[in-house]
Amino acid sequence: MTLIEKLDNNIRLTYEDAVKLYDLDLFVLGKYANKIRETRHSKKTYFNINRHINPTNVCKDVCHFCAYSASRKNPLQYTLTHEEILEIVKNSSKNGIKEVHIVSAHNPDTGLQWYMDVFKKIKAAYPNIHVKALTAAEIHFLAEEYNLTYKELIKMMVDHGIDSMPGGGAEIFDEKVRKRICGGKVTTAQWLEIHRLWHEAGNKSNATMLFGHIETREHRIDHMIRLRDLQDETGGFNAFIPLVFQTKNNYLKVKKALSGQEILKTYAISRIVLDNFSNIKAYWATSTVKLALIAQEFGANDLDGTIEKESIQSAAGASSAYGIEVKNFVDLIKNSGFIPVERDSIYNELKVW
Repeated sequence: MTLIEKLDNNIRLTYEDAVKLYDLDLFVLGKYANKIRETRHSKKTYFNINRHINPTNVCKDVCHFCAYSASRKNPLQYTLTHEEILEIVKNSSKNGIKEVHIVSAHNPDTGLQWYMDVFKKIKAAYPNIHVKALTAAEIHFLAEEYNLTYKELIKMMVDHGIDSMPGGGAEIFDEKVRKRICGGKVTTAQWLEIHRLWHEAGNKSNATMLFGHIETREHRIDHMIRLRDLQDETGGFNAFIPLVFQTKNNYLKVKKALSGQEILKTYAISRIVLDNFSNIKAYWATSTVKLALIAQEFGANDLDGTIEKESIQSAAGASSAYGIEVKNFVDLIKNSGFIPVERDSIYNELKVW
């Protein structure tokens, strides 16, 4: 059976099949990806009203792709106090946020309770705000630093008010590439194990893939297949988020950013390959808003959210530092021919705008 016949008949693709998808014309890929998208979500494009908080940029690890860590390129070290974090949440709550997304560096000086207590304080003060926090990379760092098992740390997270996990730290799963771009951080096997344990405890998470650096197309497909295999086991992933690598202020020295066509192909291929994922998110903070909106016609059905403030991607050159206002977000989606649907963090629909 040919690749096109498999696509026409919705037959699950093998790794070898999926690699060949990149040889297809962009608009052929778009046709098949959009068909899946419309079957699942019609013309709905999801977003949430959220606030990103990055509490510290002091990091034990020295990842070559990172522009955020103050240990390397960024000389401006900071660590927010709990009072500062709570003030941010207080101000953002007035804007109607439904989620606070907390991801930061691996700071060895703050202490385990600094992490846990701030989640508990947020949840106590704002019980209706969903707390999404601690990537698998952060969990691995804390487990090692404080001699805890992943299960013990996951229980602490739940007990202190964390509702779901973000998908960060996945980067690219190929072990050789991973060793070069983020050696010393959580390994591929550990990342997958942490998410497996989180799902087995009855919780939801996201999954990411950082692409456009030194990886190959084959590495991207391998990454997707490993995620698909884990999703077959647990069903715990809400969304897949292909993150477009930002080329500035890091040690990889990638001279040329990916073309828009290559980015759109990767979105479309992820929609086709990840047949057991409900949602594909075009995270506008890494792809630009315009390309993220175009990606809604190439398999993506989500844009993330309003964000308000973002420090990690913007440190590497993304124009995401101050988010997007809700009205502008809604207008952009409508003007692109889609239906703006506000969602919660686990994709329950809250409002059709």
